[in-house]
Amino acid sequence: MEEGGSAGNYQWSGLKVKVDSWFSQFRNGSNPWMARYVYGFMFLIANLMAWAVRDYGSSVLTEMERLKGCHGVKDCLGAEGVLRVSLGCFLFYFTMFLSTIGTSKLNEPRDLWQSGWWSAKIVMWVSFIIIPFVLPAKIIQLYGEIAHFGAGYDSMVFLLIQLISIISFIKWLNDWCQSTKSERCRIYVTLLAITAHVVCLVGIILMYIWYAPEPTCLLNIFFITWTLVLLQLMTSVSLHPNVNAGILTPGLMGLYIVFICWFAIRSEPAGTSCNKKAEDSTKTDWLTIISFVIAVLAMVIATFSTGIDSKCFKFRNDETESEDDVPYGYGFFHFVFATGAMYFAMLLIGWNTHQSMKKFTLDVGWASTWVRIVNEWIAVCVYLWMLVAPIIWKSRQTAESA
Repeated sequence: MEEGGSAGNYQWSGLKVKVDSWFSQFRNGSNPWMARYVYGFMFLIANLMAWAVRDYGSSVLTEMERLKGCHGVKDCLGAEGVLRVSLGCFLFYFTMFLSTIGTSKLNEPRDLWQSGWWSAKIVMWVSFIIIPFVLPAKIIQLYGEIAHFGAGYDSMVFLLIQLISIISFIKWLNDWCQSTKSERCRIYVTLLAITAHVVCLVGIILMYIWYAPEPTCLLNIFFITWTLVLLQLMTSVSLHPNVNAGILTPGLMGLYIVFICWFAIRSEPAGTSCNKKAEDSTKTDWLTIISFVIAVLAMVIATFSTGIDSKCFKFRNDETESEDDVPYGYGFFHFVFATGAMYFAMLLIGWNTHQSMKKFTLDVGWASTWVRIVNEWIAVCVYLWMLVAPIIWKSRQTAESA
C-alpha cells in the first residue's frame, strides 16, 4: 500500500509540477498556444461591440453627441458605428502584425510580446477601439472603401480553405471506400451518393417554389438554373472514363453549392415579390437570434482557424523544424484577424455603408448575394480543376517523355 501510495503521490506531484510550469509559462509570456485563444476572444468581443453599436447604439450611446467625430450621434451609430469599431480592431491586429512578423524562435523578445504583456495590450486594444470615435466621418468612409478590398481578400481565403478541407475529405472518403473490397461499404457509398443527389434536386425544386414564384423573377431563376447546370457538369466530369471519380464526390459537392446558392438568395433584401421568405422573416424570433449567434461564432472560428493554418499557403517546405520554432506564424495570424475585422464589418453592414440593417441580421443585401454567388462559381471551378489537373499533368509528362 505504501508503494502504491508513494507512486500515486509521485504521479500527482509530477502532474502538479507540469500544471504549475504551464501556468508559469503563461504568466511569463511564453505560452503562444494559450495566447491565440485570448486574441480570438478579444476579436469576438470587438465584433459583439460592433453589433451592439449597430442595433442598440441609438438608445444607449446618446453620450456620443459630445464626441467630436459624432455629429448628432448619426456618424457613430449604424453602419459608420460598425466601421469605427472595426477600424479600432483592425489597427490593433495590424499593429500586432507589424510587431510580430518574422518571429521564428521561442523566447525571443517578439515571442514574449506575442504571448505576454497582456496589461499593456489590453490598454492598447481599448485605446484603438475608442480613438476611431473621435475621428471625422470622412476618414471612416475612406476606411469603409478600403475594407471592401480587405474583406474580399479575406472572403477568398476562407473560401479556399473551406474548399480544400471539403474536397480533401470527399476525395479521401471516396478513395477509401473504393479501396475497400467490402460489398457493404460500396452499398453505403451508393446510397449516400443517391441521397445526396436527391437532396440536391429537392433543394433546387424548393428554391424554385420559394424564391422564383413568378416568371418575372429572372435573376433568381438564373441563379437556381445555373446551379442545376453546374451540378450536372460536375457529375458529367466525375463520371468521365478518364476521371472516374464516381458519383459520391459530385453529390457531396452538389450539396455544398446548393447550400451556397440558397444562402445567397436568402441574403437578398426583403421587399421584393421574389423573396417571400425574407418578407416572412421581418419579425425577430428565437430562430433568427439563434441563426445570428451561430453565424457570429462560425465567423470567429473561421478567422481563428485560418490564422493558425499559415502552412496551407506555403508552396515549398524545405526547412526542417526544431523544438524552439514558433508553433504558428504570428504575423500571418494577426494579419488574418486584421482583415477579418474588415470582413466582419462588411457582413454587419451588408457590404454597403448606405443601407440600414435590421436587428439580428448578418450579411444581407445585394452585395452579399453576389459575393456568395461568385463564391459558388469559384468553388465549382476549383473542384473541376482538381479533377482535371492530374490528367493534364500526366498527359504533359507522357508527351515530354515521348
